[in-house]
Amino acid sequence: MVTFEDVKNNEEIKECIRVADETLKVIGYTEHSFVHAGIVSLKASRVLEDIGGYSPREIELARIAGYIHDIGNMVNRESHAQTGAILAYQILTRMGMEPHEVVQISTAIGNHDEGAGYPVTPIAAALILADKSDVRRSRVRKDSSRAYDIHDSVNSAVEKCDLIVDRERNKIILDISIDTEISSVMDYFEIFLGRMMMCKKSAEFFGMTLRILCNGSKIL
Repeated sequence: MVTFEDVKNNEEIKECIRVADETLKVIGYTEHSFVHAGIVSLKASRVLEDIGGYSPREIELARIAGYIHDIGNMVNRESHAQTGAILAYQILTRMGMEPHEVVQISTAIGNHDEGAGYPVTPIAAALILADKSDVRRSRVRKDSSRAYDIHDSVNSAVEKCDLIVDRERNKIILDISIDTEISSVMDYFEIFLGRMMMCKKSAEFFGMTLRILCNGSKIL
């Protein structure tokens, strides 16, 4: 059985994540390094764990998908979800993972981006929620050659973005704190509306409702 630790320590995967982040750095995109991979990995597994009813192996597969979901950026930012799904399929197959598990992870990765993705499986839905909730000022590139823009401003303004599964009230909550001296709440939703809609669909996949709190106020 291929474990999360096997994937995390695989040299090919390490190199894919490293080069993917370096590639995005050149074109001025936010941090997509091992930090982002680790955060999304942990959040994705916790979503399934907190919702309940999923096996330890399903939770581990969500963790693996979260860790490698952005390796397609090594090739190109465009269609990186689909490219990443193919890369993951090839690498995990070479590592000896069972075909039905490889397919689950590849499907989730191929559907995580707002351009063409959809929460088609529990792992995909958990990955979407985990990925879209990793918004933080430390992801902004301080040494980017690209001009500082509204995306940088919004990311810099986010002080926290907590993802909470509230089983008692059947809600998934995004609790966001924004420094409005840096960026407005309106700017946040202008930039991230597509991502928030994906989160809404992902919550609905689990039969739950998405609630968005921003600076303590209910937005959705």
